[in-house]
Order: sequence, then C-alpha cells, then structure tokens
Amino acid sequence: MRLVALSGSLRARSSNGAVLRSALAFFDGPATTADIAALPHFNPDLDGEGATPPPSVAALRTTVAAADALLIVSPEYAHGIPGALKNALDWLVSSGECVDKPVAVITASPSPAGGDHANAQLREVLRMMTGRVVTGACREIPAISTKIDPTAERVADEATLNELRTALHALTAAATAAATYGTAATVPTAPTT
Repeated sequence: MRLVALSGSLRARSSNGAVLRSALAFFDGPATTADIAALPHFNPDLDGEGATPPPSVAALRTTVAAADALLIVSPEYAHGIPGALKNALDWLVSSGECVDKPVAVITASPSPAGGDHANAQLREVLRMMTGRVVTGACREIPAISTKIDPTAERVADEATLNELRTALHALTAAATAAATYGTAATVPTAPTT
C-alpha cells in the first residue's frame, strides 16, 4: 500500500510537520510527502480542455494518482484551511485523483479546539471531491505546542502518539478494504478514541 501525505503548513519547523512525521512512523509501507509549495495559484485557464498543466501540478497529480490512501495534516488559519493546501486541492478537483481514495484528515493547533474549523472544512472539500474520508482516521489535536519535542521535531506526548497510531491503522484498514472489496465496498472505520 502506498500513502501520500499533504501538509497544510509550508514552515520548515512547523508543529504540523512534526505531527505528519510522527504519524508516518506508524505507517508500514512506502510513503511520500507531496510538495505543494511550488504549485502556481489555481487558474482554470491553465487547466482547460487540451491544456497541458504546469509541471508542478502534473507531478502532484501523478503522485496522488499512484497512492492507495491520502493523509492530510494541517494547521488552521483564520478558522479555515491554509491557502497553500486549498490551492493544492483545487488543482485536484477536476482531474479525479482523489475519487474513492481513502483519506485521513488530522489538524493540530495551539488552541483548545485543535483546528476543528479547518478539519470540518477539509472533510467537506474532500467529500465534494468524492474522496472517502475515513472518520476513524481523522483527528483534531489541541494544544499542539505542548506536545512536540522541538529538538526531535516529533510528537512526544504519548496520548497523542496513540491517537496517531489509531488513525493510521484506521486509514490502512480502509485502504486495504478498498483494494480488497473495490470502491463500492463499505470501508470499515476504527472508533474514534
């Protein structure tokens, strides 16, 4: 099984980057983190019928198309999805790489709500794109700055690590079920803990 991760933060030492790296440690298989920083602003004129998409867009689409599942880890900005991540998703709307693909959404924030607005918005966008949002693989992590080891740039909080482990296991189970039973199958989800 191949996993592609998208980070909603472009910062080199972001808390969400630490969450993403920590989550990927619980995935047993090849994983790639897609580069969304180089994507141009979404413009339908660059992607119309007969148009050749920009190279960075083509690379993103190829990477996501080859994946069996997606992991999205993101902060929340102004109660919403960070612009760079929304831009990346916009480039994937019409090309279909997310159709029926199991997706986990994890948001982490210094706030007590854990990025709940961005999490809900991401789930809605992904459902509209007909991605298969795996409820048992989605998490909102509050007070993230207290849970990161800044030297290792990884999550150090055991309860949060257990949440990430559970989320990645649920995503893996959903991707395995989708591969085994096809896209019409009901994808089982692990309970949210």
